[in-house]
Amino acid sequence: MKIYKPTTPSRRGMSGIDFSLLSKKRPEKSLLKYVKRCVGRSKSTGRITTRHKGGGVKKFYRIIEFSQTKINSPAKVIALEYDPNRTAFIALIEYQENKEKQYIIAPQGLKAGDDVVFSENKHTTLTPGNRTLLKNIPVGTVVYNIELEPGKGGKIVRSAGSSAQILAHDGDYVNLKMPSTEVRRFNGNCFASIGMVSNPENRFYRVGKAGKNRHKGIRPTVRGSAMNPVDHPHGGGEGRQPIGLKHPKTPWGRPALGVKTRNKKKWSNKLIIQRRKK
Repeated sequence: MKIYKPTTPSRRGMSGIDFSLLSKKRPEKSLLKYVKRCVGRSKSTGRITTRHKGGGVKKFYRIIEFSQTKINSPAKVIALEYDPNRTAFIALIEYQENKEKQYIIAPQGLKAGDDVVFSENKHTTLTPGNRTLLKNIPVGTVVYNIELEPGKGGKIVRSAGSSAQILAHDGDYVNLKMPSTEVRRFNGNCFASIGMVSNPENRFYRVGKAGKNRHKGIRPTVRGSAMNPVDHPHGGGEGRQPIGLKHPKTPWGRPALGVKTRNKKKWSNKLIIQRRKK
């Protein structure tokens, strides 16, 4: 972490991420893509559909390989880079077979010059960055970028410092303890990457001032109790008032804070062994 000297009031509480371990090279041009931003508005009507979004600094999207298009083809890590679209760092890899380049999510401990491989072989080396089937990974290993369905690419455990732990092998399924403490079953033929996602210090990052949030495209959030009754169920009253309700509500009158929102008929409910702790 970078701790700044309190030269201004905003600097006093600010902390930053240490980028000294990253490469100084520019992003790979062939792996950049411009994504038109809607900044929280509907494309068809132009009305705000997600509040508190707008503005922000322009940025290119880095095309990340969440799946495994090259099986049993070794690749070398060329550089570790910053990605403005995610909290984790990314690694630029080059396949030794055809010199093709791809971006992957970088695990903690990966360095430029290291080798990574995506393999279905049960004897795959369990070093950070390697990717193999869940059924090939021994109990106790931490993994990230896990597939929910075989062949669909990694969908979960991709944010900075996160990892899931393999608890048991149960027939065709593997039990994993998620970052949320939920214990869930996965098909053993799903791919997962070995290690923990890079940049674990991101949890200690402190913005310090409102302007940095505006750079990220986050607009101010106003408390409901500071609004008028016409704008929010918590609004109204002379001076500062409590919400005056048995349970807090959203601006649209639905229950909020601590209410379960998961669909009771969701197909994957049967795969959850133990719910996350509240």
